[in-house]
Amino acid sequence: MRIPRIYTADEQLQVGTMVALDREASNHLSRVLRLRVGSEVVLFNGDGHDYQGKIEAIERNQVQVHLLQTQEVNLESPLHIHLYQGISRGDKMDLTLQKGVELGIKEFTPIITERCGVKLDEKRWAKKLQHWGKVIVSACEQCGRNQIPRLNPVTQLSQAITQRSGQDFFLHPDAKTQFKNYGEVSQDQAITLWVGPEGGFSESEIDEVKRSDITPVALGPRVLRTETAALAAVSVINSVWGDF
Repeated sequence: MRIPRIYTADEQLQVGTMVALDREASNHLSRVLRLRVGSEVVLFNGDGHDYQGKIEAIERNQVQVHLLQTQEVNLESPLHIHLYQGISRGDKMDLTLQKGVELGIKEFTPIITERCGVKLDEKRWAKKLQHWGKVIVSACEQCGRNQIPRLNPVTQLSQAITQRSGQDFFLHPDAKTQFKNYGEVSQDQAITLWVGPEGGFSESEIDEVKRSDITPVALGPRVLRTETAALAAVSVINSVWGDF
C-alpha cells in the first residue's frame, strides 16, 4: 500500500516532534483512508523535504503524527513554467491546475479575458482562489511534489501582460511557429505560457498580445479545447527544454 502524503501548513517540522494535523487532513486519514494508530504517513510543508512519520493518536477531528525522519526530495522541473490561463467554466479549470501541477508548472495566474464565461464578484473570486489552492495542494500530495506551486490572484489580461518576462508564448491556431522551431530558452528565466478560455482570445486581445512581443505558437492543425491546449503545450515545453 502506498504511504499517504499530506500537506501541512506547519512551517517548522522537526524530527522527533509531534504534529497535530488540521481537521480536513485528519478526517481524510482517519475517515476516508481509515488509517489507524501506527500507520505510516509522509508530511510536507513546501520546504523541499519529506517528513516520514507514524500516527501516534487519533482523536475526534484530529490526527497526531510523530515525525521519525526526513529527507530532501527534489522532483521539480528545471524550468520555471508560469501558466497564464484564461479562466474556464466548471471543472475544466480544476483539471488544468491539477494536471499542470503533475507536469511541473511552478506558477499559475488565472486571467480574465473578453470570452471568459465566469463572472464573479470579489468575494466569490476569493473563494475560487481558495478552492484552486486546495486543488494544487491535493495534486502535490498525489504526484510527490513537496514544493507548492504559486497561485497568483485573478488578473485582467491587459494587466497581466505588463508582468511578462521575455520568454513568453501564447497559443494561436494560426501561428507559424512551433516550440520545436523556436531555439533555446534560458532556464534562469521564467517561461510564460498564455492560454485563452473556451473560444480562445478575441481578435483585439490577440493584437494586444502581439504588440507586446509575445511569441505566438501553434500546437498542430487541430483545434484543442482550452484544458487540452495548456497541458499539451506544457508537455511539449518539457520535451523540448525540460526534463521529459
